[in-house]
Amino acid sequence: MEPHVTQAARKRRTRAPGIVISSADLAHIEALADGAMKRNPALADRLLDEIGRARIVAPAKMPKTVVSIGSTVTYRDETTGLEKSVTLVFPENADIAHQRVSVMTPIGVALLGLAEGAVFFWDTNDNQRRTLTVIRVEQPSAANVDAGGS
Repeated sequence: MEPHVTQAARKRRTRAPGIVISSADLAHIEALADGAMKRNPALADRLLDEIGRARIVAPAKMPKTVVSIGSTVTYRDETTGLEKSVTLVFPENADIAHQRVSVMTPIGVALLGLAEGAVFFWDTNDNQRRTLTVIRVEQPSAANVDAGGS
């Protein structure tokens, strides 16, 4: 039981962190969300909600410390203390064996647009709520992108 926590303080603590999405990825992400409406409406709604609250920027203005398609992100599960690195990709490039996670997965939606240092909640497939912290974001080099990274 928490001692006297105001409604405003509770709301501040649970507010989702701000996100930034590149205008270059926006149309593809919106099309994926629209296409998923029948197959997985909860995930599609969550992705559309994220897009709706995102700040959309030109690719040249995309901060290097923000998770975008092609970024490799290291995050920490605050429950277990374990760190994991994954690369966020479009579904056609997903390969969990190579730590390439689709933006059309719950963790992919959760990571999209977050900056280094962001803390967010993620609900696992077995309905456990986890707190995750973005530790580091690395952008792909031009050579990696040309080699099939996008």
